[in-house]
This record gives sequence, structure tokens and C-alpha cells, in this order.
Amino acid sequence: MPKTLEELESLRDKLRSQLLEVGDFQPGTVYPHFRKCGKKNCACAQRGHPGHGPQYMRTTAKGGKNRAQNLRMGPELEKAVKEAENYQRFVSLCKELVDVDEQICKWRAVKEIRNQEAVESLKKKLQRQFAGKLRRK
Repeated sequence: MPKTLEELESLRDKLRSQLLEVGDFQPGTVYPHFRKCGKKNCACAQRGHPGHGPQYMRTTAKGGKNRAQNLRMGPELEKAVKEAENYQRFVSLCKELVDVDEQICKWRAVKEIRNQEAVESLKKKLQRQFAGKLRRK
């Protein structure tokens, strides 16, 4: 882990540049799906048989609803897999970036105000800024 503020800022810049390189992404999961057709004489009806397939599916959740989409083998499947991988990479980089920024915030010193008038005006400004939020609770 970086030991200085400069190293943390350098790491943050590196993570930001990696975010720009992620490419197209979509949330969701791509997985193979096997199904049974329901015919009594079919091989899939036998005990231990996985079923027909694989059919590849992409599942996503949006607005509280889950959606599943069949994907065709070939370019469509490859594209969906790449977009799901890119999304996972994006999420991972975002988490790292937040962790690094938290550390940077802890490292940065708080500015001291020596002028008493400036302190009083800052207090009034902050009280006005948060006054509505405090009353609503």
C-alpha cells in the first residue's frame, strides 16, 4: 500500500486512466442453461441427464425486475460475455478508487483559520447551509 500522499494521488490517477480503458459494459450475468423438454420418452427425462442445451442466457435486474435473454452462439455470446467482464472490471476499479480517495481524504490536513472573524463567518455560512436539513428531521 502506498505510504505517502503523492503515491496515493499517483495510484488514483492510474485507476482513473484504467477506468477510461474499460470499454463497453452492461451489468448482468451470462451463464449456460440446460432445460428438460417434458417428453416422457426423451433422453432428458432420464435420471441424471442434465437436459437439452446448453442455451446461453444473460440475466439483468433493472427497476426491481429481473430479465433473462437468450443469446445465440457466436458473436452475440462473445459480445455479451465481454460486456459482463468489462462491467465487473468497472465495479472493481470503482471500489478501488473509492478506497484510495478515502485514504487521500484522511491524509490531507485540515486548514486552520487563525482569523476569528473568518471562523465566525464560516460558522454562519455552514449553519445556513445545514439549517434546512437539520429542521426536517
